[in-house]
Amino acid sequence: MGEWFGVALALVSSCLGGTAAAVTRYLVGNADAVTLAILRWGIGFLCLLPVAVLLRTKWPPRTDWPAVAALGVCFFGLFFVLYNIAVSYTTAARASLALSTLPLQTMLVGALLGIEPLTRRKSAGVGIAILGVAAALLTGLSAAPEGAWRGELIMVGAVLCMSFYNVWSRPFIQRSSALGFLTVGMGAGAAALVVVGVLTGRVAVLSSFGLSQWIAGLYLGIGGGALAFILWVMALQRATPTRVANTMTVNPIAAGLLATQLVGEPITANLVIGLVAVFAGIWIATTESGKG
Repeated sequence: MGEWFGVALALVSSCLGGTAAAVTRYLVGNADAVTLAILRWGIGFLCLLPVAVLLRTKWPPRTDWPAVAALGVCFFGLFFVLYNIAVSYTTAARASLALSTLPLQTMLVGALLGIEPLTRRKSAGVGIAILGVAAALLTGLSAAPEGAWRGELIMVGAVLCMSFYNVWSRPFIQRSSALGFLTVGMGAGAAALVVVGVLTGRVAVLSSFGLSQWIAGLYLGIGGGALAFILWVMALQRATPTRVANTMTVNPIAAGLLATQLVGEPITANLVIGLVAVFAGIWIATTESGKG
């Protein structure tokens, strides 16, 4: 029951992440990648910190703080700057499909580090999901924005950061709490982004935002930032990294549906076919019983 509850939490988190991709696509014409990351994680951290204090959450041990902070800078800083750059080149749905390579990369990183064994059934499920992603991206390339492949390659490379975050996070979470681990990591990432933003003058871009941009930015920080990642680290407490990562393949559905409304991006037949394969892969990889 605990494992399946963890997968359910990750599914909700992935849906929130998908809508955040569409909102990022909406905002990307008004702000650069660093500014959007500052907005998302600055607001997210300001939401998390008072909740963590009021709930008297268990913080990571002092000896873990350097590692937790480093994971936070790598993930909330580096990964999301690359994520925002990727979304600026391609559509929200296609970027999210590229993001769906996360299960494969998490599975391989987990096996490489000896943390999670690589079983035949799990490999087959993730393989089917990734083939669905690849087919959807390649068959729809002619109808994609010019240079879309650059964004998708950047996204695939950026996902490696998240794969290590998923695999390495679990022991730190278990020694503290989901909320404590997340707050310290997100705070470190947000602080690093603010320093970069101030030094480069990119924070000033926020002064040009209108009401609609600020509403979108607040959603990005609260829904796509604080809430999505509270659910994500709670999922990592309860389920294996690969099973949690597998839920990322629902991300393109949420991204595509909202992007049709915000920026008029179409949902094409090749994306739908790819997502069918993705769901098949999720089912195979998450219904393993015994040793495979």
